[in-house]
Amino acid sequence: MRGGSDSPLNATSDGSADRGARHARRGGAARPVSVRVTAAIVAAGDLAVIFGAGLFSLYWLSRRVAIDAQLFRILAVVGTVLFVNLLQVFGGYRFARLARTQMMALAQAFTAWLATIFALFVALRISGFNSWATHVWLLLWLMVGSAGLAAVRTAFGSQVRLWQRAGRLRRRVAVVGVGRLAERFLRHCAAVPDPEIDIVGVYSDRREPQAASRCGGHTVRGDIDTLIDDVRSGQIDMVIVAMAASADLRLAETMSKLRLVPVDVRLCSESFAFDVGPCEVSQINGLTVFNVIDRPVSDWKWIAKAIEDRVLAALILILISPLLLTIALAIKLDSRGPVLFRQKRYGFNRELIEVLKFRTMYQHACDPNAEKLATRDDPRVTRVGAFLRRTTLDELPQFINVLRGEMSIVGPRPHAIAAKAGGVLYHQAVRYYDARHRMKPGITGWAQINGWRGETQTIEQIQRRVEYDLYYIEHWSILLDLKIILWTILVGFTDARAY
Repeated sequence: MRGGSDSPLNATSDGSADRGARHARRGGAARPVSVRVTAAIVAAGDLAVIFGAGLFSLYWLSRRVAIDAQLFRILAVVGTVLFVNLLQVFGGYRFARLARTQMMALAQAFTAWLATIFALFVALRISGFNSWATHVWLLLWLMVGSAGLAAVRTAFGSQVRLWQRAGRLRRRVAVVGVGRLAERFLRHCAAVPDPEIDIVGVYSDRREPQAASRCGGHTVRGDIDTLIDDVRSGQIDMVIVAMAASADLRLAETMSKLRLVPVDVRLCSESFAFDVGPCEVSQINGLTVFNVIDRPVSDWKWIAKAIEDRVLAALILILISPLLLTIALAIKLDSRGPVLFRQKRYGFNRELIEVLKFRTMYQHACDPNAEKLATRDDPRVTRVGAFLRRTTLDELPQFINVLRGEMSIVGPRPHAIAAKAGGVLYHQAVRYYDARHRMKPGITGWAQINGWRGETQTIEQIQRRVEYDLYYIEHWSILLDLKIILWTILVGFTDARAY
């Protein structure tokens, strides 16, 4: 979709930009460490160390005696797989155990490793492969593997201590509700502490002032709107909704608002059923809660999308660098002013980012608040600019935004903050508009390849675009990204509605 006028952002009429600027200035805390990703990385490190130790021991032995190398390679594979599975059974890859005590984690790893070597020794004796060479190899593999495990686990322990000092091993949890259910939940959390959970605040599910300013030993920090602000400022990783079954209308309203921000939401149930569709459950301090909302991209998905963005953006910038230089020269020859145009727009979690574009309008004709979207035969657009906008080539500098981590190649398009549809600001025209900000904005997106781009003359047009954006967020995958990128390359560079 076209991003509006070539102009810097100064202000908006309703103050929403001011709130976004405050979020951007405050910044968010470091992301909490992903339990699943970290455990998988440790397991991969163990695999590499044990298998590498087996091959090294084989190499050392083969340089001194004639042996059947193929047999030893098979044993190295079998032993490595057996070790990792034994350690999994022993609970060695549970993040709580990995993070709490380094000596305990080492003891579990060494126990699993000794059990693996012993199992291989017994299996070789039973099968008749009971030569001195296998004994020497097993002993050498045991020593080299133990040294490697000690090194890897010690390094991991040092990293864990850094995470602990940074507070990244605890998930910052907010509780919504000030009634009996919330009180009971908070009392339980205080009585049965969880080292991975930090209750950072309690928020009221009601708008009217509460008679009690505390709940479960915690100060009530505000209402749902205050909670949304705190999530956007990066202070909260998870929200536990603990509201009575009778508060169905407030519960529905609370869930609707929490859909707009990138945070995990869990529903604390007290023997009642709530129609949230198929969902999983989690254990929080020993209590069961429903996983009703998850961040759209987290853990391995977050890593995969980050790699996809950075690698593809770097390759594309290298390939199109001659084109970028040609466009820059054409802009300088066509009109006075800078080559690049910078505009403040909302990015992930409504943080303000500076989106880069090739300048396509006359410098003196800028709309300072981006309140007027470009129209057909717009007199503010230069000759070169008209071509760049029609072919979408003016968006190419945004690959730099991708490299900087502010945007993705594929995602909901970042809109001009003061952009309107039918005279109404976008976020006022669409109820769930802010839900687009749960994912990084993109250079291209699902809405764009489905024809929803260009001028927004009616509220229905922006509503349809948001529908496609939310569909993309809920169904994101690497394959969907690649499909959108391919479709953009094939048909996305020319569109009669882009001007």
